[in-house]
Amino acid sequence: MDFTIRQIEALPTPAVGRGEYKDTREQGLYLRVTASGVKTFSFVGRAKGSHRVERLTLGKYPQVKPDEARNRAREIAGRLASGVCVAAASREKKGELTVGELWKLYYAYIEKTTKDPLSTKEVWETYVVLAWTKRRLSEVSAVDVERGHLELPTLIMKQREKKAAALKARDEARRREIAARQAIRRRGPDPKPEPEVPRRVAKRVTGHVSANRALGLLRAMYGFALDPKRGYFTGMNPASNHKMFPVQDRERSLQPSELAPFFEAVAAEPNETMRDAILIALLTGQRRGNVLAMRWSEIDFDRAEWRLSGELTKNGQQHGAPLTPEAFEILKRRWEARTSTFVFPAMSKRSKTGHIGEPKTAWRRIMDRSGLTELIFHDLRRTLGSWQARGGASLVMIGKSLNHKTPEATAIYARLDMDPVRQSMGSAASAMFEAAGVKQTAQIVELPKRPRKVSKRNSNAA
Repeated sequence: MDFTIRQIEALPTPAVGRGEYKDTREQGLYLRVTASGVKTFSFVGRAKGSHRVERLTLGKYPQVKPDEARNRAREIAGRLASGVCVAAASREKKGELTVGELWKLYYAYIEKTTKDPLSTKEVWETYVVLAWTKRRLSEVSAVDVERGHLELPTLIMKQREKKAAALKARDEARRREIAARQAIRRRGPDPKPEPEVPRRVAKRVTGHVSANRALGLLRAMYGFALDPKRGYFTGMNPASNHKMFPVQDRERSLQPSELAPFFEAVAAEPNETMRDAILIALLTGQRRGNVLAMRWSEIDFDRAEWRLSGELTKNGQQHGAPLTPEAFEILKRRWEARTSTFVFPAMSKRSKTGHIGEPKTAWRRIMDRSGLTELIFHDLRRTLGSWQARGGASLVMIGKSLNHKTPEATAIYARLDMDPVRQSMGSAASAMFEAAGVKQTAQIVELPKRPRKVSKRNSNAA
């Protein structure tokens, strides 16, 4: 029969078993009708040089229309004519890993080889498109990845807005509940409303950084699967050769006018442990995770040095951080009152790590008191490097103090402050004007000579 929508709709449903019909236009295209009324397209044929007849299911009607079934049958017939066993390729594809299965293998690998696998896990769970988890590795194309990467910033911003709205609604509900309870217990006149404290300006978020991290993770996963010694995948990496969103390097650090309000706000912090941790982070320039997990066994008071093994540093290299006199005094004071193997022990006995966690609450209080905006904890590390550059320290010296592995990682600290650059440019401009005769050179004034004193011995001799 000629497969048309009208003809297929008019087919009778068999009482038992199933009926099969052959298309008059496309050779090898069949339609099966079961007793339950299900109509399924299939293709029957054999590969060139093979005596085995293959049957491949093309899809159910009406999801698959007759014209689409003919196109699929024509494509399969062409592959069979070239000697490709389509059924064998389909069976091989069924045994292929899905993106979700690959993630489990990849995470098991990075758990043993990286220092912070949880950050990678957070990127996977938050930003990688979940619709891809059930796809076979070969089913994810470069076009899919590019489209997903371009759409991800919008999805991230919507997710942030939804989360912020939920938090705001929760806070409003809590305030109303507290106000209702206070109204029942309160006696006398209502208290004066407290003035609203203006919120700090949040940093500008675009979602580009997170989208780039998601693309990088997908590329690393496929690279892991393509490694010949693993043999998980033999196709192409769909996440490679994509253009990343341009991201500006963060250059925020404490400026001269901001140091006084910052130190005043830190000094007023009631949590002494958090206050000391923030000061040590600023005075040593080390990363937040290392500062919070600092142990007394890593401190050498005789040499005034903080020794970090390669297992604790980001680049895997052992590092010795010198302790300035201010940092030394803070640690010495805490050593005399120590109660734990950690320099900054946790305040709760339920802590899993034994040391303090991320100082979000204390940092927020310090920012509110100081009035500073767009300053994050990692900017303390950047502040030390920028002030070293301000003082004329070389990139090698700054990189050594911050344990940078490459000069490129240190180069940003040399451009954070404009004063040394302005001074250098001013000197060059003065030299050009002086060479052109436009600006007078500095006059050298000879100081008057003092009369030479003659000793008594010399005067008697004379």
